[in-house]
Formats: sequence, C-alpha cells, structure tokens
Amino acid sequence: METVKIFQSGNSQAIRLPKKYRLDGNVANISKIGDAIVIFPPKHGWSNFFNSLEQFSDDFMIERNQPEIQERGDIFQ
Repeated sequence: METVKIFQSGNSQAIRLPKKYRLDGNVANISKIGDAIVIFPPKHGWSNFFNSLEQFSDDFMIERNQPEIQERGDIFQ
C-alpha cells in the first residue's frame, strides 16, 4: 500500500495520484465505504469495484464479531 499526501486546494482537500494510478479523462466517481474512499472512472461504474471482490481470500472475515440476532414481534398481527 502506498501513502499519498493530502493538501488544500481552495476549501477542498486534494491528493496527487501516483503515475501508476492515473485515470483517463478529467472526471472520476468517488464513494466512501466505511473508512475507505474509493475512486473509479465513471465509464466503468461499480463494475471494477465488484470485480475486485474476487481478490479476497475465501477465509476473509470468516471470524467476525456480529451482534446477537434480535428477536422481534410480528409486524402484522
């Protein structure tokens, strides 16, 4: 994982992407997922993101802390 510097550009924050992460065009989509910020070219929409999910190992988050299942009453009685 690489580190980039964050700098001010007017009232916004900006980062300079390393050359190997260069995007074509002058527009990109951005989304925040938890603490992660995902930037991707608009022509591919979410397809690149969903395709990247295949890179996770089969045991990724196999052990995770989940809250107990809540018992709720019927909605319609």
